[in-house]
Amino acid sequence: MIEHLRWLFLAATGLTAGCALQPLPDNSAGACPGSSTCPCPVCPSPPVVAPRVNALEPADFGALPGWKDGEQAAAWNALLASCQALRWREAWRGVCARAMELRSPSDEEARRFLEDQFVPWRLANSDGGLEGLITGYYEPVLRGSRVRAAPFVHPLYGPPDDLLSIDLATVNPELRGQRLRGRVDGKRVVPYYSRAEIARGAAPVAGKEILWVDDPIEAFFLQVQGSGRVQLDGGETLRVGYADQNGHPFQSIGRYLVERGELKLGEASMQAIKSWAAANPKRLEELLNQNPSFVFFRELPLADPANGPVGALGVPLSAGRSIAVDPRYVSLGAPVFLATTFPASATPLNRLVLAQDTGGAIRNPVRADFFWGYGVEAGAQAGRMRQTGRMWVLLPKDLKPNSAGAVTP
Repeated sequence: MIEHLRWLFLAATGLTAGCALQPLPDNSAGACPGSSTCPCPVCPSPPVVAPRVNALEPADFGALPGWKDGEQAAAWNALLASCQALRWREAWRGVCARAMELRSPSDEEARRFLEDQFVPWRLANSDGGLEGLITGYYEPVLRGSRVRAAPFVHPLYGPPDDLLSIDLATVNPELRGQRLRGRVDGKRVVPYYSRAEIARGAAPVAGKEILWVDDPIEAFFLQVQGSGRVQLDGGETLRVGYADQNGHPFQSIGRYLVERGELKLGEASMQAIKSWAAANPKRLEELLNQNPSFVFFRELPLADPANGPVGALGVPLSAGRSIAVDPRYVSLGAPVFLATTFPASATPLNRLVLAQDTGGAIRNPVRADFFWGYGVEAGAQAGRMRQTGRMWVLLPKDLKPNSAGAVTP
């Protein structure tokens, strides 16, 4: 931006100097079209106005690659889960009632239902691009204890008492869903402590430990994922989920390692970072502190181990069928047809999924985080996934986006 302004300044200076060296022409012959104030023979071009790009445009089901190949029925349980949250909304009431009557449709019945009840809306980014980044996430499984005893010496904290969460919608309704975090310092509200400050004991988190785990890098990636399972020594497995965050922006430690020459670009996967951490234990704290963001947890029930954690929609996520989206463009709960590829592969992954979660890094219309489930294999898939993809959101025929591309359910 600074260089751009500098160029404009030099260009303006050059035009002024050029005009000063030439006689003023007759306005009728030398003025710019529609202007009588420019004395130079060559006038500045009118500003270029970028064409408006609609984030959502209606499309046909025939435009969805692999739509006829099947497997829509495999997403039915996830669709019914979305309907648990959406069925009370006017635009979704009828659709969800009819979906719940089908229960276990064949692929053909599922396709026919979706084509009868929905319109696919193609998603596009602000620059007109139809492709975006598709990443993956999962529910990690850690080993832990309710008391601090070696090797369980790395705490998972609940929210501290001095953490403030300010809902910006109370100031400006257009900022709905956005929050500021901070703390009171005298008569001022200041940013909350960073990860490094929390690590060195600046924050009042003593006594807020909900669990202790045996691996600091696994605890870090638990914060990145936002939820996970912890296996206790006695055999019990419990779930922890996101409770709050310190308000600092997420910074990629993989990018930091690439910039330092520790990893090669394109190889900075979660697995590669874990390998680096195992080989460099004395430098691990330095690495983790490059990300000032810090997540606080709460313990959650694990009633059905087959279910994923509860996402932003308020329903359990389904492995391979739930995604996180930017809710400014994709209505939470809606079916989405995703056309991408499997992690680190060119093999097509064209699939009906449900928009049931959000994430701090999920910004832009064509952007999704694909939920792989829980455990080691899910983590391996999620850690390798950094694909390009296209997206279509399926909306009931009576539900249309507004002029800005946003959807109001």
